[in-house]
Amino acid sequence: MEPGRNRLLADMAVRDTGLGDVEDKIIKNYRKTLGLLRDLKGVKTVGVVAEYPERGLVEIARPVGVVAAITPSTNPAATPANKVINALKCRNAVIIAPSPKGLSSAATLVNYIHTELKKLGLPTDLVQCLPAPITKESTQELMKQADLVVATGSQNNIRAAYASGTPAFGVGAGNVASIIDLSANLAEAAEAIAASKIFDNATSCSSENSAVILDGVYADAIAALQSAGGVMLTADEKNTLQATMWPNGKLSAAITAQKAAKIAQLAGLSDERFAKARFLMVEESGTGPAYPYSGEKLSPVLTIYRAKDFDSACQLVSDIYAFQGAGHSVGIHSVDDANILRLGLELPVSRVIVNQAHCFATGGAFDNGLPFSLSMGCGTWGGNNFSDNMTYRQYMNTTRIARKIPPRMPTQEEIFGEYLKRHGA
Repeated sequence: MEPGRNRLLADMAVRDTGLGDVEDKIIKNYRKTLGLLRDLKGVKTVGVVAEYPERGLVEIARPVGVVAAITPSTNPAATPANKVINALKCRNAVIIAPSPKGLSSAATLVNYIHTELKKLGLPTDLVQCLPAPITKESTQELMKQADLVVATGSQNNIRAAYASGTPAFGVGAGNVASIIDLSANLAEAAEAIAASKIFDNATSCSSENSAVILDGVYADAIAALQSAGGVMLTADEKNTLQATMWPNGKLSAAITAQKAAKIAQLAGLSDERFAKARFLMVEESGTGPAYPYSGEKLSPVLTIYRAKDFDSACQLVSDIYAFQGAGHSVGIHSVDDANILRLGLELPVSRVIVNQAHCFATGGAFDNGLPFSLSMGCGTWGGNNFSDNMTYRQYMNTTRIARKIPPRMPTQEEIFGEYLKRHGA
């Protein structure tokens, strides 16, 4: 939270990982931490936390023990800070397992935390970081020996956490699509998508990867996205960029979390319109492995789909998520409540983000009600055991005292009466 430390951590993160933007990381470090602290202020996580006399129940919060915090290179300071705060709030010890490139940021953060723990007369070993060199073997051993694993990062990391034999919370893959329907304010939608798409060079799993635009507003929406800084590639430019982004069929680390102009330069796209591009746009019609633009790109490249109506838009998003990103979230720019509710009822998503910049909103924001977090559960759709934003609740055990109460045994008529009236015995 201290500005000088924040900037140092942001500088270090970009310098050592090569990912993202310093000024955006400063904003992320500050806002995500401040929001989390706001959510935790006054929340009771020690001793008796709830009593239900009518049910004869008392709930007691208990620590889980030692938490292994697996953290990604995309957020080497903000994510560890989030996990440490949640762990300590619930009286746990926590050991950070950073990515190799994120070790410097994590270790510096831990040193700052140790200074504060000493002021409080608390043991500094409450918060630790794996020492260099960071290896898969040391991370796997940490996960085996810990009491709980909270993992954020690549799906390889998540699978390793689930396979460790230790109780684990992991997150699903991102590949967010946002729908622009006929009722959308196109200028506001375009600015929100642009802001989300370029923030920290699209390191966030919540950054839009696709925009699905209804046919009736397609031309005007594209014009609005262009006014917001997007540059639409021709078919030939699209093919050229694809060869650079996915050499040998795998997303290139060289383009990950880089600015649009640099990505265009790496692809040999020399047209002067790319020099000032905030983000690049490509038109696509298909989904799946044969259409790599339909997947997560971790870069300011936005795939554009044209849908003839809202039914088609829903089907397109469903097809995209069948390839990648199921369970995470979907965006919609609309004032049509029926369309908004339909997404929540039908699509395989844990969150529907309405008329907001998606990457700012999904992990909690000061102007929506979601809890602040940098780790989003994606439910069974995304291979996870929870569909909430990861909060302190994942870092605590609950013991329940149960006392005897007057019996509440129902009659068979109360349970089966309506069914038997309709269908008989």
